[in-house]
Amino acid sequence: MRVLKNTRSEFSLALSQVANERGIAPEMVLDSIKAAILAAFRKDAKETNQLKEDWEYEVEIDPLTGESKVFGWPTGKEKDKKEVTPPGFGRIAAVTAKQVIKQRLREAEKTVILDEYSKRIGTLVSGMILRFEGQNVIVDIGRAEAVMPQSEQVETERYQINQKMTFYLAGIRESAKGKEIIVSRSSEGLVEGLFRREVPEVASGVVEIKAVAREAGSRSKVAVVSNQAGVDPVGSCVGQKGVRVHAIIEELNGEKIDIVQYSQDLEKLVAAALSPAENLQVKLETKKKKATVIVPADQLSLAIGKDGQNVRLASKLTNLKIDIKSSEETAPKNSKKKKDKEEKEKPKL
Repeated sequence: MRVLKNTRSEFSLALSQVANERGIAPEMVLDSIKAAILAAFRKDAKETNQLKEDWEYEVEIDPLTGESKVFGWPTGKEKDKKEVTPPGFGRIAAVTAKQVIKQRLREAEKTVILDEYSKRIGTLVSGMILRFEGQNVIVDIGRAEAVMPQSEQVETERYQINQKMTFYLAGIRESAKGKEIIVSRSSEGLVEGLFRREVPEVASGVVEIKAVAREAGSRSKVAVVSNQAGVDPVGSCVGQKGVRVHAIIEELNGEKIDIVQYSQDLEKLVAAALSPAENLQVKLETKKKKATVIVPADQLSLAIGKDGQNVRLASKLTNLKIDIKSSEETAPKNSKKKKDKEEKEKPKL
């Protein structure tokens, strides 16, 4: 009785090795090899005037032995299919096939990598700056290189080769070079992702980030709410002695962060968004998406912020137009009315 050896051929083992190293399916590798052999056959047949333009051709490969055969048939007559492999074709096509195989494998690997990163859009990735291409920064993010366009950079940051940073995976876009992975340092998503990384309550969903407003490199405002009784959302994000928020600030190279309590009551939300200013009176015009805020004189500069930044970020955070007025602006009018009333009521002599 003959015993069959349960061994795999050299070709089959090599096929599996290439597929595993590249992280792609063996079928994709086989398709690449078939395309390479077919390209080599067409080139050789054309040079020897053996190529029939009105014929269709295909390659079949034995996945165990690697033996390949070329078949052809007149267009539309696949029933007349026959083998047309030229004698010694394997040796003639070897160099051409090898080059095409490498290219197809690179393309297949890139497709797999892009698919992998497309599932991670909206998350954080660690990366190292490799080089600069014009205004773009090229970043090594592991299995691939990503592009950080100028629009996704922070003006106050200075990028250097071999610098390691955390990036926000913003998306994948088409370019002249094909599809590119885009990363960002200026996105609000980077701030949100850092809170999710540094604050367990945010990661678990106990504390929810409702809105982020950011002027990258300068200041961000983050509105948070608790989904569990007894949990302080602002305190959770700040951390004991500020350790959590300081870790985020350090990652953002000193960018200031205001963490405020979110509320469905827009008046309360506007007042919170304008912190550190206090004792504010908020009047809403819901249809106009506008809020008029009366601010004590000693709080006016805090409410507006340097170059109007505080009120600008509060407006973004609440999605409302915010009009700031000092309490002193209305005080003279009220005083005048009171004085006139007193004059009228004063008895005439």
